[in-house]
Amino acid sequence: MITVHLPAPLRDCCEGASELAFPAPSLRAVLDALEQRHPSLHRSICDETGTVRRHVNLFVNINHMRDCNGLDTPLVPGDVVTILPAVSGG
Repeated sequence: MITVHLPAPLRDCCEGASELAFPAPSLRAVLDALEQRHPSLHRSICDETGTVRRHVNLFVNINHMRDCNGLDTPLVPGDVVTILPAVSGG
């Protein structure tokens, strides 16, 4: 299973869960599972084309997906995906 860590601002989209678990061979498969099980969470992460929104960062363990293979980053059981929206303000 792959563990997905959710930040507090996104937990309302999945009944307050701080983490979810899915069997998934890639980061893209995790997002597909989120789209099926938690569509509002998926819409918070991806735009209507399925592209990860500019202000959302996805990490696999400690590596940013952009430093790996993007959404095609392979996953193995025990990997942790962290969803981290950008924070801004002044």
